[in-house]
Amino acid sequence: MLQVYNSLTNQKENFTPIEAGKVRMYVCGMTVYDYCHLGHARVMVVFDIINRYLKISGYDVNYVRNITDIDDKIIERAHKNSEVFTELTERFIKAMHEDEKTLGNLPPSLEPRATNFMPNIIKMIETLIDKDYAYAADNGDVYYKVASFPDYGKLSGRNIEDLRAGERIEIDKAKNDPLDFVLWKAAKTGEPYWESPWGNGRPGWHIECSAMSIHHLGNHFDIHGGGHDLQFPHHENEIAQSEACTGEHFANYWLHNGFIRVNKEKMSKSLGNFFTIRDVLKDYKGEEIRYYILTSHYRSPLNYSTDQLDSAHSSLDRLYTSLRGLTLENPLTNTGYEKRFYAAMDDDFNTPEALAILFELARETNRLRSDDAGNSSEEANQTGALLHQLANQLGLLTGNIEDWFKGSDNAPEDGLSDAEIDELIAQRIQAKTDKDWGEADNIRDKLNALNIELEDTPTGTKWRRK
Repeated sequence: MLQVYNSLTNQKENFTPIEAGKVRMYVCGMTVYDYCHLGHARVMVVFDIINRYLKISGYDVNYVRNITDIDDKIIERAHKNSEVFTELTERFIKAMHEDEKTLGNLPPSLEPRATNFMPNIIKMIETLIDKDYAYAADNGDVYYKVASFPDYGKLSGRNIEDLRAGERIEIDKAKNDPLDFVLWKAAKTGEPYWESPWGNGRPGWHIECSAMSIHHLGNHFDIHGGGHDLQFPHHENEIAQSEACTGEHFANYWLHNGFIRVNKEKMSKSLGNFFTIRDVLKDYKGEEIRYYILTSHYRSPLNYSTDQLDSAHSSLDRLYTSLRGLTLENPLTNTGYEKRFYAAMDDDFNTPEALAILFELARETNRLRSDDAGNSSEEANQTGALLHQLANQLGLLTGNIEDWFKGSDNAPEDGLSDAEIDELIAQRIQAKTDKDWGEADNIRDKLNALNIELEDTPTGTKWRRK
């Protein structure tokens, strides 16, 4: 039985979808004004894993992840670049998709953009005003009345009295109450805008997600997710405006992933301590970043360091090595390995425990290789096939096994190409056929000096870049 940690109740709960066999999940996506950093990568990978595992568990999953393509940061960056904001957002949406593909993520079912939902947003705001949960201010803004929603704070555990007493609240003379948050912003000179009953303007960030999630998943759906930093105020505000508008419970399970930290501080653009996915990809493969993210439980903080990424490389190298030369056909079934793997994933998507089971399978696969000549037994093939199958369910070991070892991205600029290496190996094989052992050794030594390691097997010579 799948259990998930529900941030709404602060406890693990058995997962029971509203509609049997189907899961409706909404995740807050990226604000596209810059390249994605590793904190964004964690959101992408975590909810990709959740999406994958729900599907493996037999659910028909409708996974909606939005794109915020209009907000203050986007407008400011476009103005700084002297470009139309849509050109900016299109460029970074394209970059986000490239990064995500490199990380091995499956695309979400739907990826709505805020700018396509202005009629829905305006209708929601009108409903909130009609129900006396919101008001239009004299300056053209529209605000949500926080005090009108008795359950405000139920997700974050905060209450209105404590917020008034202890929180730093932005002073805005247009608000009736400092706690109220904006639903619609009046357009400033030179800003993009949409027409509305309250004048030209654009939506606040919180109302965008409510409008998109309700449109695609209904008033009441199964899972709402995102980074821990969104729990308050973004997700708290989503609950308040959505439930006030529809009169229904918004989402049953709230899942939040932990921060990536650098020197004990959250990685973020505002702190200037972030590393973009593209920066890290200069030195590491996307699969190595993915593995690094999965080594920590999704709710736990994850520390960033190159040592962690180096360790991810070494770990993947061990797993790929255990599969090398196997046919990976007819995986074992109904084994203790499988049962423990799925038990780990059923326990709130415990990927560190699932990875540990992959290494048990790798050790067993290596043990089962039949003799010193390197021949692989059928048992080793089947065990390796199970390892491969389970790793694939985490989005790992999905590439060509030999490509992992040859990896052109590991080749130095002045090194040998794959084709040149293959040609030298062919020359060495011919030298051995001619019993010219000296020449064969010379070629091996030449390749070794260039950090190319050879392995002679019954099925031919294999090589890898060190």
